[in-house]
Amino acid sequence: MPGSFVLSAALLASIASMVLYFLHYRGNGNILRYARVSYHASAMLVIIASAFFLYNLVTHQYQYHYVYHYSSNDLPTGLLISSFWAGQEGSFMLWLLLTAMIGVFLLSYSSTRDDLEPRVMMVYSLALSFLLFMVSPWMKNPFALLGHEGHLFLPLEHFNPAFFSLKEMQEAAVQDGSGKQFIQVTTELMNSISAAGYSLSKLLVEGKGLNQLLQNFWMQIHPPILFIGFSLSTVPFVFAMAALIKNDYSQWVRQAFPWMLACAGVLGLGIMLGGYWAYGILGWGGYWAWDPVENSSLVPWLVCVAAIHTMLVQRKTQNSNNGTGRFAKTNLLLSMLVYLFVLYSTFLTRSGVLGDASVHSFVDPGMIVYLFLVSFIGTFLIISTGMIVYRWNSLNFDIPAEESTLSRELSLFTAAVTLGASALIVIVGTSAPIFGKTVDIFFYDDMHIPLGIILMGLNGLSLLLKWKTNKGGELLSRSRFSIAASLLLTVLSVFLGVTDLMMILLAFTSFFALIVNIEVATKIIKGNPKLTGAYVAHIGIALFIIGVIGSAAYSTEKDIELVKGESVSVFERNLEYTGYRNIPGTNKFEFLIDVEKGSSQRQVAPIIYGDNSMKEPDYIVGWTSDFYISPMGFNPDAGSSGDVTFTPGKSVFANGYNLTYMELISPDMGSMQSGSGSFGIVMKVEKDGITDTVNALLKIEGGNIKTEPVKMKKFPASVQLISVQPGTREAIVNLSDYNSGGAPKEVLLVKASIKPMISLVWIGVGVMVFGFIVSMLRRLKESRN
Repeated sequence: MPGSFVLSAALLASIASMVLYFLHYRGNGNILRYARVSYHASAMLVIIASAFFLYNLVTHQYQYHYVYHYSSNDLPTGLLISSFWAGQEGSFMLWLLLTAMIGVFLLSYSSTRDDLEPRVMMVYSLALSFLLFMVSPWMKNPFALLGHEGHLFLPLEHFNPAFFSLKEMQEAAVQDGSGKQFIQVTTELMNSISAAGYSLSKLLVEGKGLNQLLQNFWMQIHPPILFIGFSLSTVPFVFAMAALIKNDYSQWVRQAFPWMLACAGVLGLGIMLGGYWAYGILGWGGYWAWDPVENSSLVPWLVCVAAIHTMLVQRKTQNSNNGTGRFAKTNLLLSMLVYLFVLYSTFLTRSGVLGDASVHSFVDPGMIVYLFLVSFIGTFLIISTGMIVYRWNSLNFDIPAEESTLSRELSLFTAAVTLGASALIVIVGTSAPIFGKTVDIFFYDDMHIPLGIILMGLNGLSLLLKWKTNKGGELLSRSRFSIAASLLLTVLSVFLGVTDLMMILLAFTSFFALIVNIEVATKIIKGNPKLTGAYVAHIGIALFIIGVIGSAAYSTEKDIELVKGESVSVFERNLEYTGYRNIPGTNKFEFLIDVEKGSSQRQVAPIIYGDNSMKEPDYIVGWTSDFYISPMGFNPDAGSSGDVTFTPGKSVFANGYNLTYMELISPDMGSMQSGSGSFGIVMKVEKDGITDTVNALLKIEGGNIKTEPVKMKKFPASVQLISVQPGTREAIVNLSDYNSGGAPKEVLLVKASIKPMISLVWIGVGVMVFGFIVSMLRRLKESRN
């Protein structure tokens, strides 16, 4: 197959580039030109293979396994393109493509900086080779034809009717118990059709399509940005390796610093775009759930930001100590860990180990791929730790400590340690499912609030401190206004509802960091705006934390039952459900709700899928808060009698009531043998904050089973147990509402919530990323000098 051939050629070119760069560095002839040609050839072949892969998707070449499983005819162009990275093979192709392209810029960057190029590119080519091997014909091949995975049953309607008369097709036809017809696709079938002279490109006319949850605008943006961050994380790693190879640590921080800043900015943006996607599509009302796969992307970012702070100290202290500066070993380790944690993130996401613990995880890719992912991580872990151990004696610099306790150096190092502690907590909790354990989200929250208080306090304090030494009196004098203003804003937040002590402390330190950074940025921007990047990024982080305090810690919510045509008051708003409509060409239904607040009238339209498999929220954005509506259920015939089926420990919503199956009431075996007795279930019934408990029973009299409605004490309704399955204990209950008079009502159950200050979360992320960009451009210019 052409695509597989091109990728195999790219792999050979990448390996050749690595070897040639190594030989050139060892002084074996003037072969640098050939090393460059080999890398450019590899990158060009990756681009060609990616273009061919995209062509297969947009032209619906369903004979390919990947194209069939992740695309369909009804996908709009944007989502059809995004199916490129919807599956495992495609996401590796995207990572490979971006890594190859970044490598072209890295080659150009390093070629103008002394002898940096061969040391950097030999390691970078190794990383590229691993990714190329991952998408080779032996691993997660994006160009594999259908049938390569064994027996696959595809619906008959997905095939071109012109092929139905073929003997091979008729022999492969099967039928399930309901009469639906399938074609058993095997490698033999595909080979037979091809050998008969028929084009496989015309065999299938429809694909399975993109997962409905992925059919969203942000699917087109979030994964590419995240993978750019993953690809950029390779660069600081190879710079650290280059320094260790030469055993020279005077220049590498200056050269790697712009790439580290770019990695932090892009990776942070990618992570929070995922949070914004979750907020707008999943319906649970949040943007961060401490999901293991979310966490696995967060850890490299935390380490990256920690490295930025210690790199600043090394850059500042390089004028002395033979040009090496402080924290050289720390920076080498952190730069390596950023990439190693990206690889670990890949392992967690794509090895299948988190299949039961994360909504993001891919399925088990098979033992061969699993072992390769382990070897991928292991190889880079061994070469990085091996080089550190090999150069350890050379890294034991005798650097005198020139700073006092009150110094910017120590403040930045403490911030890096705190970020490292956060990364350690997250990685421990994230890895727990591998060992059969689960970690509650309260673990992350409780551990991170104190760390957040420390970080935000250091954020502001470090800018008030001078390098090397400071006097306490001068520090107090410089911080008076910031402390006073922060206290005032904290008191105001308490009056607005922030009552928890830890939240009050976090709010104070966040206000302190915000005010200090605004003060400093205001002074600097008048002289040289290019120096404001760090302060702008800090302002963004402070705004983000303030937004998190309001939206996460003080969000309020309430379950509401909306009867069509009837107004309900909640959170100073009047809500009226007016009906639903189908979104053309989909199985999605919009439920229209008019929202009135004072003279303002708006409409929200949350979505429920026709098969009730998924629900999408809708919300009204405000300056100080969002009004968020998440659909919970829909009953077009509420109030009338209806049967409800559920199992022990489960809850269902029916006829306006929330029913919970508490436990089974076991029969008395002695009474049962005499032909009499009873058994049933205990139910908890909830509505409008009121709770009632009902024993629904089946009675045995004279060998016959009888059942009667049981009237609830606190509600004008009754329940009647219809049956209980002895093995599964599944029960069927009939619920009747006396108030309905038998007349059905159309009822929509929603969860309404207020998200205070959530706009600051998104604004803060944008400001932070802008700050990283400004800093990166400044440091890029410095690296040329």
